Amino acid sequence: MKVLLRNPRREIEIEGRRRVHALLAELGLPRESHLVIRNGTLIPGDEELDKDDVIEIRPVISGGF
Repeated sequence: MKVLLRNPRREIEIEGRRRVHALLAELGLPRESHLVIRNGTLIPGDEELDKDDVIEIRPVISGGF
């Protein structure tokens, strides 16, 4: 699957299928501070990703007062 990472911006290829939480763990990214998006839709941690998916991972950014 193709994984697009933001901050810093880069693109990597991952072989095979896996669940969102497993992909994030493999990349060393905490689930609670990252959003995982497939085809413009936010997906949960237990969602299975296919080898042909294009996934975007964005860090959660909070703001306010």
